[in-house]
Amino acid sequence: MSTITLPDGRALEVEVNGPDTGPVVVFHHGTPGASEPLPAHVQAAAARGHRLVTTCRPGYGASTRAPGRSVADVAADTGAVLDHLGVDTCLTMGWSGGGPHALACAALLPDRVRGVTVIAGVAPYDAEGVDWLAGMGPENLEEFGLALEGEAKLRPYLEEQQPALASITPEEVAEALGGLVPPVDVAAITGDLAECLAAEFRHGVSSGVDGWLDDDLAFVRPWGFDLAELRVPTYLWQGDQDLMVPFAHGVWLAEHLPGVVSHLEAGEGHISIGAGAAARILDELVAS
Repeated sequence: MSTITLPDGRALEVEVNGPDTGPVVVFHHGTPGASEPLPAHVQAAAARGHRLVTTCRPGYGASTRAPGRSVADVAADTGAVLDHLGVDTCLTMGWSGGGPHALACAALLPDRVRGVTVIAGVAPYDAEGVDWLAGMGPENLEEFGLALEGEAKLRPYLEEQQPALASITPEEVAEALGGLVPPVDVAAITGDLAECLAAEFRHGVSSGVDGWLDDDLAFVRPWGFDLAELRVPTYLWQGDQDLMVPFAHGVWLAEHLPGVVSHLEAGEGHISIGAGAAARILDELVAS
């Protein structure tokens, strides 16, 4: 892992895994999250000759906060990462809270992003025809309810949660996620996946809750770009048991992302699909 300096002087954490000269897949982590990549994603990318590049969004880990950032702001940071790596183009994918950020890169960097995959990503808050909070687990209902009231209400809630995440162990992950994980996700949170999720949570909130807070606020505000701008191959994966990002979000995105190839999977949750379908997800994205 290394830290690069962005054109505006901010620091951004970047981690690169896989073949030194392979094509690049830029992965956008969930909320809260960090640059620790899932072993399944690293292995799937490397098996297909690709490097997996992960970052900490502003405010997470050692990445400098960017107060008031929008989802769209990730595009400029991603372009700077590609410049740092000396590559012209990439594929991109985002899981959960990373989904909108991957879509922003695809829409706003059309000459640099060749294809995009969204795994259990949220729909825009102002999307017509979807009840954004309906179907979320109780923890997300409380968290995003406070996000709608603004930073002053949301920050104390996140700061109350931060100490537990900052020291979480793999054995504690499933219990800590509480009502956000159905049985299929609980069954998936074992071994390397549990280790990775615990490390990602610890790293993401190691310097506080700024990244988490700014993500939440960005999701319930205008994203800063129009989904209709998408002109690259687009893929969507969503499970119908998801309690973090309800299935209705995936259905809405499947109906509104231009030319999207959708995989609306029965029996899958938020975590089970992101980890369990890694090989299929990378096969499809790399083929684009």
